This record gives sequence, C-alpha cells and structure tokens, in this order.
Amino acid sequence: MKHWLCVGLLVVGAAGAGAQSQIRTPEATAQSSGSTEQSPTFRTGVTLVRTDVIVRDADGAFVPDLGPADFIVKEDGVAQEVASLVLVHGGRVYTQLLPPVPTQEGIILPSRRATNNTAGRVIIFFVDELHLRPELTPKLRHFIKEVASTLVHEGDLVGLVSNGPANTSVELTYDRALLNSAANQLTGRGLGPRELIMETQNGSQGPAELRWNAHRAFWTVNELLKSLETLEDRRKVLLYVSTGYDVNPFSLQRLYRSTRRDEFLRDRPIDLASSYDGPFEGSRIGQVERQGAIFADGELIREMDELTQAANRANTTFYTMDPRGLISSPDIDFDVPLDAWREYTQTTRSSLRTLAELTGGFSIVNTNNFDDLLAQIDAETSDYYVLGYYASNPNAFNQTRELSVDVSRPNLTVRSRGSYTFRPTTAPIP
Repeated sequence: MKHWLCVGLLVVGAAGAGAQSQIRTPEATAQSSGSTEQSPTFRTGVTLVRTDVIVRDADGAFVPDLGPADFIVKEDGVAQEVASLVLVHGGRVYTQLLPPVPTQEGIILPSRRATNNTAGRVIIFFVDELHLRPELTPKLRHFIKEVASTLVHEGDLVGLVSNGPANTSVELTYDRALLNSAANQLTGRGLGPRELIMETQNGSQGPAELRWNAHRAFWTVNELLKSLETLEDRRKVLLYVSTGYDVNPFSLQRLYRSTRRDEFLRDRPIDLASSYDGPFEGSRIGQVERQGAIFADGELIREMDELTQAANRANTTFYTMDPRGLISSPDIDFDVPLDAWREYTQTTRSSLRTLAELTGGFSIVNTNNFDDLLAQIDAETSDYYVLGYYASNPNAFNQTRELSVDVSRPNLTVRSRGSYTFRPTTAPIP
C-alpha cells in the first residue's frame, strides 16, 4: 500500500471555516454597488488573485446575501482587501464589486460600472484517452454523454479536449449536440497490466511509453489552462476523465517478464536504503531498479504539482472521474498478482484524488454512485462567489501563498482553494 502520492502533494492543502454578517438580497446588493462610484485605488500588486468561494449554512443551503465587507481574506496570515466580488446564483450573475481601473501616470480614467448578465458556467471535458483501455471505449462514450446530460444546462459553455491520436476536440459552444457527436469519436488507447508487464520497453525509470503518456496528458491540460486563465469571473470546471497515473507499475513483474508470483515477486522498495532480496541483490542492476522507481515517482509528483498550481492560477476546479466505476478485483484476463494489482489501483486512484483535492474539487473513483456525486458537482458549480484581491505581500521570491477565506457571520461553512502560486519569472530578478 502506497501513500506517497498524497503525502508528496497535499502540502498545498485546502482551507475553509465559518463566521457572521447582515442580510442583503443579491438584487439590492448589485443595485447599490452599481450606483456607487468607486474611488481610485493605488496598489502595489499587479496580479488580481481570484478564487471561487462557496458559503453554506447549517442546513447545507447556499448563502447568497453576502457583500465584500462580509469576507475575511488572508494571504499567508495577512489580511487582504477584497478588490472584486461576483455572485452567481440560480444561473444569474450579480457583479457586486469590480476591481479598480489600472492607474497610469497622467491619465484619469472613469470608474468602471458593474454589469449583470446571464452567462453560465464554463465546463470542459478532458478525456485522457492514453490512460483509458480500448475495451472501455463503449462505456467511455456513454459516460461522457450521461455526464453532459446531467451537468450541462442552458447558458453553459461546454467544450471537450482529448489527448488521443485523433485529437478529438470541441471548441467552447452552447450546443450540447456537438459534444455528443465528439463523444462517439473517442477511443481508449491505454495499456493494460499484461501489456505493461510483457510488451513495454523497460528503462531505468519504468516504461518510457507510459511516462510519455502521462507527460502528454499533463501538457495537454496545461495548454488548456493557459486559455482558461483569460476567462474571468466565471465558474470554470474541468471534468478530468481518466483511470489515473502510475509511471512505474508492476516493476518486479516487468523485471521478470512474468505475471506469476513467487518469493521474488514482492512490492518494490520505495526507499534506497530498504532491504532487497530479489535475484539482483547486491548488484548494480538492483540499485538502478530501486533508484529508477524513486525518480519516476518524483517526476510524477513534480508534474502533478505544476499542473495543480496552473489550475489554481486559472481559478479552475478539477473534478476527476474514473468511468470504470466500482472495481474490487482485476479482470480475469489480466492474470497479475492480486497484491501488485491493489498497489497499482491504489496509486492510480490516489493520483486522481490528489488532482481534484488540490484544486478545490473532488473525485469520482471506485464508486457506482455517479448520480448523487454529479448532483453535488452541479450544486457546487451553480451557486458561488468569485472573489478577487491584489496581494499586498511584496516578496517576489515567495511564489506560493497560503489562502484562507472566512465570513463574519457565524455558523456558516466556507469552501475555497487553500493556496495560490504565482507564475514563475522567466528572467532573474535584479
């Protein structure tokens, strides 16, 4: 059993708490903010940090009557001033506070006016075809259509991106029929356990093809997030459909090119100093095998960490989904040791859970309870606040900041992302 993936990544964390305030209706708050001019604000920060915030009462109902003064925002424990606030409730958008116009020397600009509109959510499917086996293709296509039918409503922008050879994709559209048509073109291209053991070319860090497939998936999502970063004040949801990641699975079985289990086939060591009683004990081959396992796992952690940081910069929430549903044992044709199979499935599931939790979402893995969990996603992405602030911390070397959002009203539960990482600078700072 491996818990290294969650331990390696959950350092970013997620925060939320509860507290108190006055009651105002969304309409009254929007009207009052639209009629009041905003005085020019001079700030030291240049990046408006945005985060989605969900506030619920003791009964689990969304609280829609909070204003900018009701939120308590802290970055690394230092209080921040709310610079923008947008409420989305019941499919309608209420702009309560706009960020001040960027000031330029010698130019006096008018105040920005708040505008309300009925724009919906932005929902994008990422289908990781390279980690979905071919036999899952019919189930995958049906799964995409069912999820779209449940989550996509009138006014929502929806799109689809895949990483398979055909590069199936749908540009952002209001037409769900285009999504259903694209779903019929999706095909699983992933490797099964027997292929991983018997057919893949081994390297010091595991199968090169498998590491490339994982890198390709993360690169595709990173490019997508760059585009989403330009969309502001909208709930951005990435439905991440995959079976998860393990870049060095069944390592000892691959070493022997055998699916049998004997006294030499055991869980791979994850510590360079751990004992090793295999056939290459004391040899350079055994040392390289152990080092490769650690370096491969470290590469996976690094790429996942970078991906979640990019998602937080784009204020995009991941909901990871495994279309296989509940799995209790390997398929009969896999013919792999049960312990190795359990380690493999635990690692891949852990990777999906980590991606979701570090971006403010949750995962749907190893369960057949799709309807209730999809309804929860629908509720979370329909009613929310988009809160923004300019960081007052001038330390440019502190790239990752801890975020916490509370409200001043008691007995409320607040959910928001727990950290933000600024984009790394490409040139040294003088």
